[in-house]
Amino acid sequence: MRRNMLGMSQEKLGESLGITFQQVQKYEKGTNRVGASRLQDIASIMNAPVAFFFEDAPGSEGASSTGRLEESPSGFAMDFTSNSEAMALNRAFVKITNAKTRKRIIELVKALAEDEDD
Repeated sequence: MRRNMLGMSQEKLGESLGITFQQVQKYEKGTNRVGASRLQDIASIMNAPVAFFFEDAPGSEGASSTGRLEESPSGFAMDFTSNSEAMALNRAFVKITNAKTRKRIIELVKALAEDEDD
């Protein structure tokens, strides 16, 4: 999620870590485990605390006693960043410098979402 939020490719992350993009894919899919020192390197490259990668983990704040995640802002962020259309919208939105325009866009999107619910 963090890599996508930054618009960083698996290849770029792999280069920064000195590994192949295929290895990054295996880490992201959970096929291969990420060691503590490698996780620290990833966090540093992505300018995020190591704890970021443990948000919503079972047993952490935001998880229920059954280990299932409740609705949370970070859960929403994961859903959002896994959607290429949402990421494109976000990248374009942050380029808008006029606060009034951004507010109008938010109002428009909310109105369109309400129309979908009807």
